[in-house]
Amino acid sequence: MAGTLPTVVVLTAPDEGWPPGLESLESSAQLLLADSPEALQSSLPEADILMVTDFRTTWLRDAWHRAQRLRWIHATSAGVDAILFPELNESDIPVTNARGIFDAAIAEYVLGLMLAFAKDLPGTLEHQRKHRWRHRDSERIAGKRVLVVGAGSIGRRIGNLARASGMHVEGIASRKREGDDDFQAIHGADSLYDLLPDADYVVIAAPLNRSTEGLFGSEAFSRMQPGARLINIGRGPIVQTGALVEALQTGRIAGAALDVFEDEPLREDHPLWGMPQVIVSPHMAGDFIGWREALSEQFVENFRRWCRGAPLNNLVKKSP
Repeated sequence: MAGTLPTVVVLTAPDEGWPPGLESLESSAQLLLADSPEALQSSLPEADILMVTDFRTTWLRDAWHRAQRLRWIHATSAGVDAILFPELNESDIPVTNARGIFDAAIAEYVLGLMLAFAKDLPGTLEHQRKHRWRHRDSERIAGKRVLVVGAGSIGRRIGNLARASGMHVEGIASRKREGDDDFQAIHGADSLYDLLPDADYVVIAAPLNRSTEGLFGSEAFSRMQPGARLINIGRGPIVQTGALVEALQTGRIAGAALDVFEDEPLREDHPLWGMPQVIVSPHMAGDFIGWREALSEQFVENFRRWCRGAPLNNLVKKSP
């Protein structure tokens, strides 16, 4: 293979096409598009590098036996749970992700959701549609307590913006940490139930893994105060949807803003759509104008590092 160009296979969803911005690699790599299971099966034996733009895909696991010379996998998403199947975890192939690209946009989205709840913007828009003049008082967010479940890079940006808005922000991480610029305190995961009763807003920004899947079920909701709102921009399966619907219907919690769901897209007849205390968005919290180009720029930079033999940015710690 001396003197030959490395082969980069781009695994993408059907009809998405090439990610914008990869043109700069045309002289440095052989680029192949895999936009179907058959295309991946065909191209994977040639791949030195795999760029995964479809973070929900199961195609890679199905085709894994054909990965003959793969040396690096890059996911253009923050979460990589869908591609960290056992065979990949057990391999020595490094995996990198898009950490940092979506942080600021998601934090802004979360702040906007908290303001929307506090100022009852959904109610105002509903009254406007019906031409109704309905004056009412609104809440302040300053002084409210926010619990961010997941103190990674996204959680930190959320904490930073919330604190700048005068909110009291604490975080949950895998273990307790002392001293922090973005959170008033960072607690270990075992403190979650003890902290839920004091939180006005609970924001889920954690990755999906064995310890977080189904973390928010009936027990967690029973610990939350009746005036609390849940915001999930992490992963859908962290929340047990049936338990959440029950908590909302019974008034156990006051509201929820959900950008991710156990099953996506959310089916048209799901009860969450019709709940006035719920804000539903289609997995778009981090998708700012220009995000596709930003993802490609990040990959190209890492590709240049890989070619030089330099350490890769954003290495993912694979599960044992």
